[in-house]
Amino acid sequence: MSVQQRRERERAERHRLIVQTAREMAEAEGWESVTTRRLAERVEYSQPVLYSHFKSKGAIVAAVAIDGFGDMAYELYDARISHESPEESLRAVADAYLRFAGERPALYDAMFVQRIDVSFGSGESPANLQAAFNEFVTVLRPLAGERDLESLAEVIWSSLHGIATLSAGNRLRPELHQVRLDLLIDQVVAGRT
Repeated sequence: MSVQQRRERERAERHRLIVQTAREMAEAEGWESVTTRRLAERVEYSQPVLYSHFKSKGAIVAAVAIDGFGDMAYELYDARISHESPEESLRAVADAYLRFAGERPALYDAMFVQRIDVSFGSGESPANLQAAFNEFVTVLRPLAGERDLESLAEVIWSSLHGIATLSAGNRLRPELHQVRLDLLIDQVVAGRT
């Protein structure tokens, strides 16, 4: 291995460490607690080293979010392929999405609430984000009928995001979680013609 390759590998390892540590700090204490100073102390690098990887805290949050979309895509894929019927696959994907949001609130916040400099809904969107969205497109394909597939995927994703966000804020009656999910799935299934 050349010196250049070793340096690139070490840089990539530092990058991963910074992202993982920021994610862990946010899940434990919230994003307010993730400052560049505290993060530099935690990873045992100086702030200038941290800034050589990320120009700001926002860039760190964006990197965490992009990694999170990769994790989400993987979980949605596993849920989608776990059932043969399109309706049950959609239900499994919806459940997986809501479980992901509930189990990783700070990560979900980085992905969908924090202001980040990441392109959504375009060809410039990061691959992990596109992969997560494509899981919705794929699961909805047999259910879309004459409806625009990507618009349907956006509506379902938006609906699930609303449920996740309102549930996290204790704004919905928890005992009716399954009723809400059934209503959403039933509307998608009824609309295919």
